[in-house]
Amino acid sequence: MEGEITGITKFGAFVELPGGTTGLVHISEVADVYVKDINDFFKKEDKVKVKILSVESNGKVALSIRQAIAGASPSRKGGRKRPVNQPSFEDKMNRYLKESDERLSDLKRHTESKRGGGRGSFREAF
Repeated sequence: MEGEITGITKFGAFVELPGGTTGLVHISEVADVYVKDINDFFKKEDKVKVKILSVESNGKVALSIRQAIAGASPSRKGGRKRPVNQPSFEDKMNRYLKESDERLSDLKRHTESKRGGGRGSFREAF
């Protein structure tokens, strides 16, 4: 089925189905890869294909985007398409290196200030 994302939380996304029924796509059912933040994959009002996993007696509907995509294209030969709005590996690596360099320089500054700000060795002070 196709639906529209009406809300995003840290644990999943709410999708309105045709007919006005709303279901939840748990974060584990968003993609075949680890999803830390759903906002990296989708935004509110995106149209998505979903598979209905279950409908509980209290009316709660469990949905899956991951299974709908896997079921829709059985001819895929193990290749994964990058989800919309997800940064590439190179982008992630560049961001990691930049953040790592910043943390390292902060650590060096903090360590030097505890040693006396790099004003010479301990022996020179006495």
